[in-house]
Amino acid sequence: MGRINRKLRKWTADLLDMPQDVMYDLPRLTMIGDRQLYIENHRGVIRFSEEKLTLALSNGVLEVTGADLVIRTIWTEEVFIEGTIKNIELK
Repeated sequence: MGRINRKLRKWTADLLDMPQDVMYDLPRLTMIGDRQLYIENHRGVIRFSEEKLTLALSNGVLEVTGADLVIRTIWTEEVFIEGTIKNIELK
């Protein structure tokens, strides 16, 4: 059943010319250098400090590590952070 569901989603995304992150509820990350990171499609902040941000995703957890991290903007499904970003890991 899962294989048919994936094929149907892909076919629908191709037919409607929709991005796959929308169809599959995947996170979208936009990074500017090592100083700014914009994350879409998250499910909430699990943990935040100046060194680490942990976000819940529909399919796991995203960990961002760095120094002097600051959340500049946060909305229901979007977060914008600044600081020195050293590592991004999807778990």
